[in-house]
Amino acid sequence: MSTTEEAAGPAPHAVPEVPELVQHGYTGNKEAYLRRLKRIEGQVRGIARMVDEDKYCIDILTQVSAVTKALHAVSLGLVEEHIGHCVVGAASEPDPAVRAETIDAKVKEAADAIGRLLR
Repeated sequence: MSTTEEAAGPAPHAVPEVPELVQHGYTGNKEAYLRRLKRIEGQVRGIARMVDEDKYCIDILTQVSAVTKALHAVSLGLVEEHIGHCVVGAASEPDPAVRAETIDAKVKEAADAIGRLLR
């Protein structure tokens, strides 16, 4: 690569580096979450089919309610995983100043997410 190319920065199609070992709270249950989401995806496709086939509106609403409940269950599980992994992990930070700031940030993230779920 020439000096001119180096100064220009990475190519526009370059893929940014991603940390290899990012562990999220849900990582241990990832497959279970994916199975639940695929089931929900199938339910949503079923609802679309019901609308396409002009099914009775109350039957459609019953299915929408079931999907909503299933999504809420996934959401609550993810919030629990965030608190159990990210917030608790922040509490293990050895530097007290960084620990307090990190805990506050992780708790705020959880509170904001819960707020979005309740809207």
